[in-house]
Amino acid sequence: MSVRLNRRTVTLPLGLAVASALAFLPQAASAAETGPRTSAQSVSPADGDTLSYVVNLRSRHGSSSVQKAIRKAGGTVVMAYDQIGVVVVHASDPGFARKIRKHPAVESAGATRTAPLSLQTTTQVGAPQVLGEAEMKAAAEAAEDGQEPLQPLQWDLPMIKADKAHRITPGSPGVTVGVIDTGVDDTHPDLAPNFDRAASVNCVSGKPDTTEGAWRPGEDESPHGTHVAGEIAAAKNGVGMVGVAPGVKVAGIKVSTPEGWFYTEAVVCGFVWAAEHGVDITNNSYYVDPWQFNCKNDPDQRALLEAVSRATAYAERKGTVNVAAAGNDNWDLAAKSILDPGSPNDSTPVDRVIDPRKCLDLPAQLPGTVTVSSIGAKGIKSSFSNYGRGVVDVAAPGGDSTRYQAPEAPATSGLILGTLPGGGYGYMAGTSMASPHVAGVAALIKSAHPHAGPKQVKALLAQGADARACTTPYDIDGDGTADAECKGGKHNNSFYGRGVVNALNAVTK
Repeated sequence: MSVRLNRRTVTLPLGLAVASALAFLPQAASAAETGPRTSAQSVSPADGDTLSYVVNLRSRHGSSSVQKAIRKAGGTVVMAYDQIGVVVVHASDPGFARKIRKHPAVESAGATRTAPLSLQTTTQVGAPQVLGEAEMKAAAEAAEDGQEPLQPLQWDLPMIKADKAHRITPGSPGVTVGVIDTGVDDTHPDLAPNFDRAASVNCVSGKPDTTEGAWRPGEDESPHGTHVAGEIAAAKNGVGMVGVAPGVKVAGIKVSTPEGWFYTEAVVCGFVWAAEHGVDITNNSYYVDPWQFNCKNDPDQRALLEAVSRATAYAERKGTVNVAAAGNDNWDLAAKSILDPGSPNDSTPVDRVIDPRKCLDLPAQLPGTVTVSSIGAKGIKSSFSNYGRGVVDVAAPGGDSTRYQAPEAPATSGLILGTLPGGGYGYMAGTSMASPHVAGVAALIKSAHPHAGPKQVKALLAQGADARACTTPYDIDGDGTADAECKGGKHNNSFYGRGVVNALNAVTK
């Protein structure tokens, strides 16, 4: 399998330290002080190369005239989302964006990528740790009455009191969580009972494709979305594991290319689809490629920021709660500056120092989005998790190196168990794994309060969280040097936001 690793997921070998590729605060701060201050510029395609663009209109009613101008400028309209005034376009003229921005009805326009619409060459970075037969047998033997066979390995469930919540209710089948991700294998025996086919789609091109099975990952594609779906809603059916909300429905909204890229046109399509197909909660364990942060002073990045912002706001207006992972670089997203060494990630990255108040991680830093940090089996911030006072809303289990945060027996791995395509199970870690726990708890809240709107669900999510004081000093690797600094009080701080989500409170309060 050759896939691009989702930057919201970390592959952590059992018993080993976090991969050295992760940026820790002292190193990042040093780089920000001494590194080059080159600002990544928009990259124009060569003549003949086709790029994808988003064109944002000043008014939802100007689509017709703008579409004529798009065609005149050499563009082809792929999809017009008149609900939010966003048009997805393909064009090979390197001057297309500059030309269309001159139209009086256009607010902004920009290329969604810096490489042409062709296959990307990728490198195997990591894969889930697949659960073997011996481990499955041992877990089943340790299972108590009422538990699923693999539930003894799920230390994350009692941490958020999901096991106790299940005794009251598993959640309502009238609630659907949309997994905006790499695709979901709905044939998995733990997902099939809860899968919502009507709310599932493939949005990779920027235009909805409802062909049977289009929402599934291909054989060589990432298992990420299937893992996330299992964390949220693996059925309580005597098979395998159990999700945080095993009674709710889950939909697959596929937005990543076969190579693992999450481009703006696909993400916009995903949010609009969710808004119009009864999806109550969306889970977003990714950032929108190719820019890890989208800066408002760059015309292309500003257009991407505007398009995704409109899509998430539209979904919320239609009743959807959007939950997103905070990221895995151990960055303080409330800092005055951050060194971003990896953008654009689909061509040639350059080091750039950004202000996270003006350059946003999409969709995690968008207004209204529930932003989630990760904790490990010992209940403290995961070594890799981003954080930030006023940015992180709540925290949830996302796993960590077993060396740093080992769980209590009978669980053996500090990572998070989830479903894998083809009927398997495996461990993964990252804020990618934390966000689905919050989406699951939000689904339980929506189940208990079916008439609650997004603001009410988010308020109940924060109010029901277990407050957690700062971890100070935070020396996760035990080398005597602080790896991050937590700011704030017990009831709202940069590591844990309002606290760790509580599934039992979700069904009782």
